[in-house]
Amino acid sequence: MSYSTNEIKTNLLSGLTVALAMVPEAIAFALIAQVSPLTGLYAAIIVCLITSVFGGRPGMISGATGALAVVMVGLVVNHGVEYLFATVILMGLLQLIFAFFKLGKFIRMVPYPVMLGFVNGLAIVIFLAQFNHFKVIDDLGISTWMSGTALYTMLALTLFTAALIYLIPKLTKFIPAPLGAIAIVSFITIYFNLDTKTVADLGSIGGNLPLFQIPAIELNWQTILIILPYSFLLAAIGLIETLLTLNLIDDMTETRGRPNRESMAQGLANVVTGFFGGMGGCAMIGQSMININNGALRRLSGIATAIFLASFILFLSSWIEMIPLAALIGVMFVVAEKTFEWGSLRLFGKVPKKDIVVGLLVGGITIIADLAIAVIVGVIVSALFFAWDHAKKINVNHRTNRRGWKIYQLDGTLFFASVKNFQELFDYKNDPKDVIIDFEKSKVVDHSAIMAIDNIANKYKNAGKKLHLVHLSPECLEILDTAKEMVEVNLLEDPKYHIADDKLS
Repeated sequence: MSYSTNEIKTNLLSGLTVALAMVPEAIAFALIAQVSPLTGLYAAIIVCLITSVFGGRPGMISGATGALAVVMVGLVVNHGVEYLFATVILMGLLQLIFAFFKLGKFIRMVPYPVMLGFVNGLAIVIFLAQFNHFKVIDDLGISTWMSGTALYTMLALTLFTAALIYLIPKLTKFIPAPLGAIAIVSFITIYFNLDTKTVADLGSIGGNLPLFQIPAIELNWQTILIILPYSFLLAAIGLIETLLTLNLIDDMTETRGRPNRESMAQGLANVVTGFFGGMGGCAMIGQSMININNGALRRLSGIATAIFLASFILFLSSWIEMIPLAALIGVMFVVAEKTFEWGSLRLFGKVPKKDIVVGLLVGGITIIADLAIAVIVGVIVSALFFAWDHAKKINVNHRTNRRGWKIYQLDGTLFFASVKNFQELFDYKNDPKDVIIDFEKSKVVDHSAIMAIDNIANKYKNAGKKLHLVHLSPECLEILDTAKEMVEVNLLEDPKYHIADDKLS
C-alpha cells in the first residue's frame, strides 16, 4: 500500500513524538520492575517494531507498560532478571497459543460500559502516574514531594507545555502539537538554564542495541512452576489491555482491526523480546492516543517510533537526556484529558443504572487494583445483567404489506442463547412467497446467530419462497453463506457494528 507525501510526514513526525514520550515511560516502568532502564527501552523498541510490522491494528503503539511492570517486580526481586526474560518468552508463547485458537474474537463481546470504565479508569491512571515525577529522593532515600522554586518551575513548564499543545494546532498543522510543545519547552529550559528535572534524572539511556541471549536459568520442572503463573498473568493482562485498546481505536477511527492477528504479533514480539533482554510489553493506550490524535494511522508510525528509540540509545542519548520531564508530563496530561470520555458524565440518569454500575466498577478497579481484574469483573457483572434481561428471549412483530409480503420485525439480541427461539418464530410452510425479516431493532452478536440466519434462509429456499433480509450490519453480509444473496443493502440505513467471528479476525 502506497503512502502519500503528507502521510509519510505525518507518520514520521508522529513516530518521533511518540518515541520521545515513550522514553520516560519505559524508564519508569523498568524502575518499577526493578530492572535497568535499558531493559525497558529494549522492550519498547522490539515490541513496538514487531507489532507495527505484523500486528492487526496499524497506528497502535506497543511497548513496556506499568500494568505488566507491577506484576514483574515480585519475580525479579525473588528470583532475578534472568527469570524475568524466561517468563516473558513463555508469556509470548501463551499469547501465540491464544492467537492460534483465534480467541481474539471474544474481545468484541466486551460490553460498552466495560469499555467506558476501562478507558476512563486508564485515563485517570495515566494522569495520576505523572505526579510521581514531582517527587524527589532525599539523603535518606525517602521519596518526598518537591517544594519551593523547583516545584513552581516544574508546574509552570508542565502547564505551559499543555497550553502549547492546544494552541499550536490553531497556528500551524506542519508538525504534531506535542512535538512542537516538547521542542519549545526544551529550548526555553536549555537557553535560560532552568534548574528542573530532566530525562537524565530517571537514568541514562545511552548504550548499544540488545544482543541475542538465552536466559541463564536451569530449565527444569521447578523453574516452570516458578515462571508459569507469572507468564499466564502477564499474557492475560497484556492481551486484555491490547485488545481493548484495539477496540477503542476501532471506534475512534471507524475502522476494524484484526484481534487474532494482533494477538499473534504481541506473542511473537514478547518471545523475541525475552531473547534480547527486554521486559516484554503490550499496547500502550497513552502513546496510541498520541499517535491517533496526530492522524498517524499507518504502520510507518510505529516502525518510525522504534527506529527513533534505537537512535536515541545509539547516537542521541545526551540530547534526549536534556529534555525536561515537565514537557513530557504535560504531553501525558493532555493525553489523559483527551482519553477520558467526558461525554460519559452526561449519561447519568439517561442510561440504565446497571450500565452506570458496571462503568464505575470497572473504572474504580482499574484505578485501585489491576486492569485484568477490572475487565474480568466487568464482563462477569455485565453478563449476569445481560443474562437476567435477555437470555433466550427475542421478540417479533409481524404484519403484511400492500404487496402481500409478510414482514417479521425482530426486537432483541440475536446470539447463541436466543437462536433456538429465533428459529421457531417463522411459519415456513404457510408464509407467502415473499418474506421480509427486518433486523433494524435487533443486533446480531456472534457466529451462532449467523448460522441461524443461514439456516432460516435454507428453509425458506427449500420451501420455494423468496426471503429478503434488511437492516443487517455489513459484517453480517460478509460472513453469511446461503443468506448472502438475500440481503438488501441500504448504505444509509444499515447499522454498523462489529460481531465476534473467526472470519473477521
